[in-house]
Amino acid sequence: MNISAWVRPNIRALKPYSCARDEFEGEAKAFLDANENPYNGPYNRYPDPRQRALKEKIARIKQVPAANILLGNGSDEPIDLVYRVFCEPGVDNVVGIAPSYGMYQVAADVNHVEYRSVPLDKDFGMHADALLAAADAHTKVMWVCSPNNPSGNLMDRDEIGKLLQEFQGMVVVDEAYIDFAAAPSWLNELDRHPNLIVLQTFSKAWGLASVRCGMAFASEEVLEYFNKVKYPYNINLLTQNFVSEQLDHLDRKDAWVKTLLAERARLEEKLSALPCVEKLFPTDANFILTRVHDANATYRYLVQQGIVTRNRNSVLLCEGCLRITVGTPEEDDLLIEALGRL
Repeated sequence: MNISAWVRPNIRALKPYSCARDEFEGEAKAFLDANENPYNGPYNRYPDPRQRALKEKIARIKQVPAANILLGNGSDEPIDLVYRVFCEPGVDNVVGIAPSYGMYQVAADVNHVEYRSVPLDKDFGMHADALLAAADAHTKVMWVCSPNNPSGNLMDRDEIGKLLQEFQGMVVVDEAYIDFAAAPSWLNELDRHPNLIVLQTFSKAWGLASVRCGMAFASEEVLEYFNKVKYPYNINLLTQNFVSEQLDHLDRKDAWVKTLLAERARLEEKLSALPCVEKLFPTDANFILTRVHDANATYRYLVQQGIVTRNRNSVLLCEGCLRITVGTPEEDDLLIEALGRL
């Protein structure tokens, strides 16, 4: 695959901004290169634009070379970078499953790129042939969220594999919820598929949603283009240091995941016994898509009880559904008690 042929010509030719911390790496007796205030260290210094130390820690945990990691302001930054690197505004298009994470469409609209939605089947299954049929010579990217949001299920691995084999463009697999699934990550397939980009996040299993640090994993060639386009200091020092400290507590993250999976099973059992609940969809994430008698009325009722869920009633294939995040046992008991009074 000739990845560079899919990159926008102006991005291929782009000479990126070279910041002071790109031109010199390491320690020195005096830093007089970046017009920084010499006082108030270490916060007076610009952060490492490549986040090298943090990436090395992530690499050990994910078993992926640091050169295959890009860090962004949440996953939304690498989502935007995909469009900016590969899609010519007003010319190219992308294909994604529906329903799915809404930022793929929003980022497409912001970048003036056509977004072609391909509905999943009634069980929220994906069929590669349908996505391939929606593509044309100007299709540069396929978006696959797995486990998917809002349906919660993993997409069939063989179907994703077919996209990677047959589509002449980039395939992005968003694994924001992969820590809650039994299936393996696609990270192990990066060497086999040069057109694969995998997104992961610290927002879910790691409990760091407010910190805004997302991960993109791809070939060095793809990330070379991403690094040309991203803002030089996109991850500040406070975030780099804080995430690095959290990575020292992998056992805590694993314990949270184990606890949430057990609570997910309990919540499914309790919800299935309620008269107002019509259906629970299978989930591989930390939430449950739930069909209730009257989603709008139920949502408003729960808000009045001080309980906030996500109303997905207006989303394709999710008519009558609420998306319920697995909370603490105490939070989930409040939900069950409130729904039991309907």
